[in-house]
Amino acid sequence: MMKALLVQQRDAGLDAAVTDVADDRLPDGDVTVAVRHSTLNYKDGLCLTGGGGLVRTYPHVPGIDFSGVVEESSDPRWKPGDPVILTGWRVGETRWGGYAERARVKGDWLVRVPEGLSMRQAMAVGTAGLTSMLAILALEAHGLAPDHGEVLVTGGSGGVGSVAVMLLAAAGYRVAAVTGRPENEDYLRSLGAERIVPRDALAQTTSRPLESETWAGCVDAVGGAMLARVLGQMKYRASVAAVGLAGGSQLPATVIPFLLRGVNLLGIDSVMAPMPEREAAWARIARDLPKDRMEPMIAPARLEDLPDLGRAILDGRVRGRVVVDL
Repeated sequence: MMKALLVQQRDAGLDAAVTDVADDRLPDGDVTVAVRHSTLNYKDGLCLTGGGGLVRTYPHVPGIDFSGVVEESSDPRWKPGDPVILTGWRVGETRWGGYAERARVKGDWLVRVPEGLSMRQAMAVGTAGLTSMLAILALEAHGLAPDHGEVLVTGGSGGVGSVAVMLLAAAGYRVAAVTGRPENEDYLRSLGAERIVPRDALAQTTSRPLESETWAGCVDAVGGAMLARVLGQMKYRASVAAVGLAGGSQLPATVIPFLLRGVNLLGIDSVMAPMPEREAAWARIARDLPKDRMEPMIAPARLEDLPDLGRAILDGRVRGRVVVDL
């Protein structure tokens, strides 16, 4: 038996509770992992509450990320005792995920915990940090360098934004972070932000397709009107890495920034990212992650806390990274 946060469909709606579950209910897979840590992402909030249509079959165990130790494996690449990370591949959405003491998955989906990173730190990074690093690597592949000017991070106090601010600052970039909550200013500065941009300054579109060239790069977790506004403020041939849609999926923009300034809009997906890109991102995270700065952004949690936290993250009331101790 194992403990799991089981989401079940009731007449009155969904019910999520910590339950004893038999191991033989785990899905098919060639590697069984003893989960040590998981985390909370926006998608997890949707899976816990039934939003977004991500979960199709109940009962269900959410948790799109986990780190742990291999218990059993028929995949020759993995042996008992190996420390591993799983993010993405729709685990926690279409199949049972990391909100349980054990998980069973395909060996193809696992990444070895890199040297210098603990399993807890790996989940403090999690999908949010992997996505942030994939964005940074894409920006650098398109020419971004620390001496080019300020890099903007929208949704700065969220999971992706927080880790992006921290990783960019650690790599020597001057970071400007966007937040709609003045009380988060000290927090963002502790992560390495040099400038705080009020959300209201970018929340509305403008009739001007181009504004002053301001940003050398951008990691955008918001989308919507803010992304449209930022595109018109990018420097010549600069790039925006789009990683989220907290502000909406519509893009009320013009093509003028692309045509007259050669701006690049880069789409970042961490769910199905190829394994070489994942491994490169995790290696860079292990190298660059400022562990002293990371501690203040971690909020510890138990499985029992997750139903309330799932609602909180959907309401924008979760700052930084929640790390679940299994």
